[in-house]
Amino acid sequence: MNGLCLQLSEQSRTHSRPLQVEDGAMKEFISKYADRIHGVLSCFDRMLFRGYLPIMSGWQMAQFFNSSNIRYRELKPFLLEHAARVKQHGVDLAQKEGRPFQLFTSFLGKKIRSQFEGEVVTDVSDLSFKRIAGSRIKHRVKQNWLKMVDKAGSVLRLEMVINDPEGFTVRKEVTRKGKKVFKWVDMLKGVAYLFRYKDVSLAANGRYLNALAQVDDPTDAIRTLDRITPRKQIAPKRTAKAFNPVARDEVQIFRALLAGQHMIRGFTNPDIRQILKDSPHLNGIDDPKRKSAKVTRILNRCHAHELIAKIPHSRRWRLTKHGRIAMSTAVQLRDIQFPISHLKAAA
Repeated sequence: MNGLCLQLSEQSRTHSRPLQVEDGAMKEFISKYADRIHGVLSCFDRMLFRGYLPIMSGWQMAQFFNSSNIRYRELKPFLLEHAARVKQHGVDLAQKEGRPFQLFTSFLGKKIRSQFEGEVVTDVSDLSFKRIAGSRIKHRVKQNWLKMVDKAGSVLRLEMVINDPEGFTVRKEVTRKGKKVFKWVDMLKGVAYLFRYKDVSLAANGRYLNALAQVDDPTDAIRTLDRITPRKQIAPKRTAKAFNPVARDEVQIFRALLAGQHMIRGFTNPDIRQILKDSPHLNGIDDPKRKSAKVTRILNRCHAHELIAKIPHSRRWRLTKHGRIAMSTAVQLRDIQFPISHLKAAA
């Protein structure tokens, strides 16, 4: 992301300002991506509107219940049972993959109680057909929702919409037993409560972004992978072969280049030749000159993919930062991560 657009602030007009890490509620998220966020756009001037996602008509739902022999008095237990199954399935998937998870209503500062009656829906939309392509994820509890929109990877917009404020509370002066006291009471619709709309929405956005900050961003890893997997143009009519990060022969090259004895002074053609002498790369080649030429081609291929760089005024090579990260990750993927993922998938 190259920018962040937050939809809620005290101001009534849209404005831009430099990035401040002290933006309380979003501090953790902003701190993690401070080098990629150029500024914040804030506003609190959106019109509220009602909306829902129609899945099927009431008649179709009634037909389904009739065909399933579900009576009216059995409807609530049926819905609660299946809602619990869907929720538990999501929790099990997150725990199996070792990923953090959090119920959406906790972002709103509310807890789902046993007497809760309403819908909790999450849907994802592909906005590639829009003038500015992107994607959108929307979480809805009854008629309130939190929406995050990615605008072509350049702007991340977070928006909280409150259509049903009675689920939230506001501290105000009320009359109880003939006395004026301050109490937390249900929030109603009205301009007088806009300050509380702002507080609730900003807190929800902050909790959502801070939870999102716990998820690792795979963008850098994908970019690293994309740099070594396609062929590289090294001359008008010459290209360097792509790397397969999990292939045995490729990983043998990576291990040779990553050998600890090369960390200080770098390595030369004979150094790599000695490590690869029993590998498929040099097997069957007896002529020392042909072996040297073969290793030279390997080093040139690695250089084309920017995995290694030449040390000036010498015949030695060194690892680049990109090369160290890409090759060590490929070795770990083949030796550790792939077997673990294979066992999980085969279970």
